[in-house]
Amino acid sequence: MAGIQLFKAKYEVDECLQEIRECLEAGWTGLGFKTVQFESAWKEYTGLPFAHYTNSSTIGLYMAVDILKEEYGWADDDEIITTPITFVSSNHAILKSKMKAVFADIDDTMCLDPKSVKEHITEKTRAIMYVGLGGNMGNYYEIVKICEEHNLKLILDAAHMAGTRYKGEIPGREAEVVVYSFQAVKNLPTADSGMICFKRGDFDEIVRKKCWLGINKDTYSRSSDSGNYKWKYDVEYIGDKGHGNSIMASIGLVQLKYLDRDNAYRRQLVQWYRQCLEKCSDKIKFVRMEEGCESACHLLQILVDKRDELMVVLNSEEIYPGVHYANNINYRMYDYAKGSCPYAEYVSEHTISLPMNMYLTYSDIQKICSVIAGFLNRQNAYSGR
Repeated sequence: MAGIQLFKAKYEVDECLQEIRECLEAGWTGLGFKTVQFESAWKEYTGLPFAHYTNSSTIGLYMAVDILKEEYGWADDDEIITTPITFVSSNHAILKSKMKAVFADIDDTMCLDPKSVKEHITEKTRAIMYVGLGGNMGNYYEIVKICEEHNLKLILDAAHMAGTRYKGEIPGREAEVVVYSFQAVKNLPTADSGMICFKRGDFDEIVRKKCWLGINKDTYSRSSDSGNYKWKYDVEYIGDKGHGNSIMASIGLVQLKYLDRDNAYRRQLVQWYRQCLEKCSDKIKFVRMEEGCESACHLLQILVDKRDELMVVLNSEEIYPGVHYANNINYRMYDYAKGSCPYAEYVSEHTISLPMNMYLTYSDIQKICSVIAGFLNRQNAYSGR
């Protein structure tokens, strides 16, 4: 694709093909084999006790809410506090389980504002869905404390957080469940897949069954049985086809080895952007990063006036930014909350995600920032007339 794209993953092609070749030669491309290896590698990398490989983070979010609701006895229309600035899968997971998404506002980290969260807690609140937008931690540990004080479960949507650390540690041990994305443009890219990491081992067992249509024993496990009844299984739940496969896991195993390297380059890109846009600091606003957070830097967002006009100008120079995200409250299924999150509404109308593809160079960043600076200076000149 021509021009400077928002995202472009960097694959270690030869190594990925070698891992995939092993699957093809073994004749095992589905659940098991490489998915088991990837789960083990991910647990070792994150320090989380359990990990189940899924075909997307979306199914992981659906499973997270579904299992917590079922196992903790939550009722239909019980509430989960969540953010309006996220990909819709975060909030759809709540509605699909027949619970209510209660929107709290965000702060200048683009993550949930603890003060707003507290204001939205009711007797029907059961959990908080916390999204680490762009790889940022935000005020995560304040949210952890709120959950502890109010006996709420914490669901960490870590779709953008693969490799994010706080004071050297991968966050998430505090959460009831963490869900990661390995979609095609994420920091650890496959084609599409994810990982769901429950705190409890019995919930990990449940999600494995529910992601395999409720079947209590997957094909890979049955194929290694030594008994005569390896074809027998029970169906304990009405589940989904949500598990990952060995082809995607092969790519994930390779890309995981380079995740920290690639995230370091992402942080370098952010540093270049900040340096090149410093002269425009009175006209743009960067997302605040919490002290101690080493972000995965999936996104580099700025807030500007006349965002849509700036995007047109950037496109005319073959620069293709994005928006993360439109305010979910403006979608019909969530419009009951209109007017409740003013800062989120402002962000939705002013945020722009600058290109963060893995093939960007310093000269690319200079070009992007030059176009932005030129636009902002022209706008400033017009307004001064």
